[in-house]
Amino acid sequence: MNSIFLAIILIPVIEIYLLIKIGSQIGAITTILLIFTTAIVGVYYAKYEGLNTLKAGFNQLRQNQTPTYEMLSGAAIAFAALLLIIPGFATDFIGFILIFPLSRKFIFNNLLKKFDHTKKRKNNFIDGEFEDIDDNNDGKV
Repeated sequence: MNSIFLAIILIPVIEIYLLIKIGSQIGAITTILLIFTTAIVGVYYAKYEGLNTLKAGFNQLRQNQTPTYEMLSGAAIAFAALLLIIPGFATDFIGFILIFPLSRKFIFNNLLKKFDHTKKRKNNFIDGEFEDIDDNNDGKV
């Protein structure tokens, strides 16, 4: 089964379950206010972190360095803002984790370790000798 298809089905099911459970504990109005509050606070904090990341990226460019981490952070912050806008507690939790710089750096370091293939790469060289063949010999050695 495709993982995207599975996520499209499971994420709303998890969100509905959490909304029902939390709503039954704290009340419907409080749950709705909490959802709006996390969305508003999260989007403003995403804007703040995005501007900081943009400033750090320009500093990297000014020093003639490639702002790789800043580009990844910008994409992660944009995705986190999208998750915070979507109503629900699970997506808000993941969005807040992606917005905070320490957790974002921790996630990026783990992903880089997972996909780092330089340690696993073998030397794929074939050692051999060659000799130029003159056209006068008609290909005979």
